[in-house]
Amino acid sequence: MIQVKGLTKYYGRVPAIRDLAFHADRGEIVGFLGPNGAGKTTTMRILTGYMPPTSGTASVAGFDVVDESLQARQRIGYLPETVPLYPELTVREYLEFMGRLRAVPELDERIETVMDEVRIADRADGFIGSLSKGLRQRVGLAQALLHEPPVLILDEPTIGLDPAQIIEVRELVRGLGQDRTVLLSTHILSEAQQICDRVLIINQGRIVAEDTPDNLQAQLRGGERLYLTVGSGQSELAPKLEALTGVRQVLLEPPDDTLVVHAEPGHDCRASVARLVVESGHDLLELRPASFSLEEVFLQLTREQEAAE
Repeated sequence: MIQVKGLTKYYGRVPAIRDLAFHADRGEIVGFLGPNGAGKTTTMRILTGYMPPTSGTASVAGFDVVDESLQARQRIGYLPETVPLYPELTVREYLEFMGRLRAVPELDERIETVMDEVRIADRADGFIGSLSKGLRQRVGLAQALLHEPPVLILDEPTIGLDPAQIIEVRELVRGLGQDRTVLLSTHILSEAQQICDRVLIINQGRIVAEDTPDNLQAQLRGGERLYLTVGSGQSELAPKLEALTGVRQVLLEPPDDTLVVHAEPGHDCRASVARLVVESGHDLLELRPASFSLEEVFLQLTREQEAAE
């Protein structure tokens, strides 16, 4: 539903994005992940018709965003980082206004449907100016869904929300992505990990990685890590563990000297590690695998890009 090839945008002589290429399919939530200033919002503004690219092409639902801008925009529901709401209107009045602008058929029925979908029907006659930030975000989602678009583009949808509101919006997005294409930008890595089917990591205007969150972690990991806690004798146990087949390195991690066992790629050392601990007369208190977080993935990938440049 979204196809991007060679997308580049310059502001004067400064490149905001350079040679981006990616896709997003129906029923897929794709996370556009990167720090502030990486080029996420610029890309979304191009996709939604707010500005043209310097070069490259982008299409939404088969329509070019430059040459067929109106057709593309008719198929997009857009939630910008700052939602353009009118505080003096009620929720229902605002959605009626947006629906008339878009010539939505059977508007009254559609308004009731989207208010139920984003769970804001009980505030239909409340003024937008009196709503919390989380509820205003829901109103923004409602207007983005009003014309039943097949593509949703959400720019930092949870920014500024409290923890409870963040969880609610994440649940909404997961539900919306079941039968639509969702492109969601964020600089919160845990958010991408919890919501997205696939992640694009962008840094300094370039995509530095693209895959599922699990595959990105596996790509970085290169081998398994095990956290091992024993009753005592960690320092004398470490060299014995390093002698096991498939174990690459054993480190002591402060403050409680937890043993971190680094295994070679493709080796599952849990059974042999547990056996050695017990046979050596140590108390085995905990043995659990550890994975790299997306934070670690992002930091390593961006460091590699900076080093290459």
